Amino acid sequence: MNNTTYSPKKGEIEKKWYVIDAANRPLGRTATEAAKLLRGKHKPTFTPNADCGDYVIIINCKEAVFTGRKLDQKIYRHHSGYIGGMKETTARVMMDKKPERAMYLAVKGMLPHTKLGKKQLTHVRVYAGSEHENIAQKPEIWEVK
Repeated sequence: MNNTTYSPKKGEIEKKWYVIDAANRPLGRTATEAAKLLRGKHKPTFTPNADCGDYVIIINCKEAVFTGRKLDQKIYRHHSGYIGGMKETTARVMMDKKPERAMYLAVKGMLPHTKLGKKQLTHVRVYAGSEHENIAQKPEIWEVK
């Protein structure tokens, strides 16, 4: 009996493109599906220390919804690096001005905070509307359950 663990080589990994429609879906649920695809957890050859995930295109981010009172209570924070440079934005303002940024940050938070996670984050494309510029890659539609 052979007790070796299968580990896919770099050339054996097949990467596909998927489109996720975020319209009328909770932002977090959509981001979870995207993170799962980016990591490759939907594949039987999933390896936690290798980039075996796929490319993801998220469309209609401006139509994504927040559940409960998150629109007014959730706060996005970033710092300019200068003294007193803390900036705060509510989810309502973020969804009005930069809905693709809110989705991007949600996906970023669900990936590992390592070098591999940063590489996997470069495989996501986020668009506020229904049009995207990755038609040449022939993406498949991923049905979120």
